[in-house]
Formats: sequence, C-alpha cells, structure tokens
Amino acid sequence: MQRVTGIGGVFLRARDAEALRAWYVTHLGIDVSEWGGHTFRWHAGGTTTWTVLEKDTDYLDSPDQPYMMNFRVDDLDAMLAQLRAAGVRVAEEVEDGEFGRFGWAYDAEDNRFELWQPPRGR
Repeated sequence: MQRVTGIGGVFLRARDAEALRAWYVTHLGIDVSEWGGHTFRWHAGGTTTWTVLEKDTDYLDSPDQPYMMNFRVDDLDAMLAQLRAAGVRVAEEVEDGEFGRFGWAYDAEDNRFELWQPPRGR
C-alpha cells in the first residue's frame, strides 16, 4: 500500500487574498513569492504534525474555523511580543510541555494560528 510521507502544503481561502498575504509578510515575516506562497525548507530533524480533532473541540477557538496552521518559531516570547506591539490579537495563554512551547494569535481575517517553539534538538 502507498502511504503519505508528509504535509506538502497548506492552502488558505481568503476574503482578500492580497491583503492577507501582506499581513503574513508584515507580521510573521513570510517571504511571499510571485505565485502567492512560500516554500519552507526543512532542516534535519524537522517535523510536521497532522491530527484530526473532534468537531466540538475548542482548540481551534471558533467552531467555524475548519483548520489551524502551526508555525515553528525560534523564540515564542519574542514573536508574541512582536505581534502584540503591532496590534495583532494574541491569546493570553502559553503552554509549556514536553513537546515545546505553544502560543496562539489571529490573522487579519480572524483565523487562529499556533506558534510553536520546539524543544532543543527537534
């Protein structure tokens, strides 16, 4: 049997794609190419998590949000401070655990996204 070997991409629907791309450039530093996206290059040991959550989960915040993106960061506290300083809506909670540190914020179209600072060596 053939098997999936990883996540190849994440695709977002937007009310205003150009404005949302610009928001991600400004606030998360994603270098958007002419074709409207960015290809992240993984380093040795990098991982991508895939999971299916129950319909009534509050992990995604809004029941109308069908997905959530997770972005790796080197310094979660610095990224959250940068977003707050720019007026971005940032969730107050931060989780620390064996899999690293997690924080959450909302993009220009109010989509909740996750920021992940992996533990050293991951």
